[in-house]
Amino acid sequence: VKLREIIIYPPRVFHNKKDEKKFSKLVYNVKKAYPFAMIATRELSLLDDTLLFVDSESQRKRIIKEREQQMFHKYEDELKKLTVTQGRILIKLVDRQTGSTSFDIVKEYRGTFSAFFWQSLARIFGENLREEYDPDGDDKLIEEIVVKIEDGQL
Repeated sequence: VKLREIIIYPPRVFHNKKDEKKFSKLVYNVKKAYPFAMIATRELSLLDDTLLFVDSESQRKRIIKEREQQMFHKYEDELKKLTVTQGRILIKLVDRQTGSTSFDIVKEYRGTFSAFFWQSLARIFGENLREEYDPDGDDKLIEEIVVKIEDGQL
């Protein structure tokens, strides 16, 4: 019998109320962004499956544009409600789930110019679509929270 791996983290000890509040806020933000990362993973997988059977570049572009419009109409209102911090976390979680940065995803489906445009716009607002998810470094707390969410502990 093959059992799935379970990671157990020690109870988190906070040095003061400020640290506890900061961690609680991070948990809240990850819980808000995580479902959208899962949706993005599912939608990209479905799109990839559809594009496997497409021969022409024009048909490929048409399918991508149609899916983009469908997703935009379906999720636009909910995504607009995310805060800047939740958006940052979403960018990292998309990389975690797909293995590709947001920049690479845009480049693959919309082209180099579009990826450059969105990266430039993100940089104006202090963001970076090329930022990679680092579960052992800067994103260690996010990884812990996601693992706990996936295990049903949060």
